[in-house]
Amino acid sequence: MRSVTVSTEVPYTPEQVYDFLATTAHHERFTDHYLTDWRHSGPARGIGSRVTVTAALAGTKTDVTIEVVEADPPHRIVERNISAAGRRLAHGTYTIAPLPSGSRVSFTYAWVRAPLADRLLAPLVRAVMRRANETAMRRLAIELGRYVSGS
Repeated sequence: MRSVTVSTEVPYTPEQVYDFLATTAHHERFTDHYLTDWRHSGPARGIGSRVTVTAALAGTKTDVTIEVVEADPPHRIVERNISAAGRRLAHGTYTIAPLPSGSRVSFTYAWVRAPLADRLLAPLVRAVMRRANETAMRRLAIELGRYVSGS
């Protein structure tokens, strides 16, 4: 399946964005519209940081284990996502690029392995993921503002 990429521009430095995203618990603040019941394990930030969440999309619910597997401060964070009893494997990659007035934050969700139903309904699955992640990017911009301002 083809990957899905969404992005947003924020008035914060790559270092500020990376610092926020490196703490896995912060992700709940901008993804809880579709990822709920957060259970944390491992370190709070960086490689090995792990959460198990319940993803609720398109009328279905499934547990997803998300683990940070690569980090290149302040440019990139790669997460491995395992769900559907191991039948779905994907990578979520945050890329942070400097702009003259802040940063561009992109998130790419790339399937490595997907259940047959996902593959058969690929256009719908991709559209649902795009919509959920576009909302997450809008919310990320808001949460970054709160984080940077200290509220």
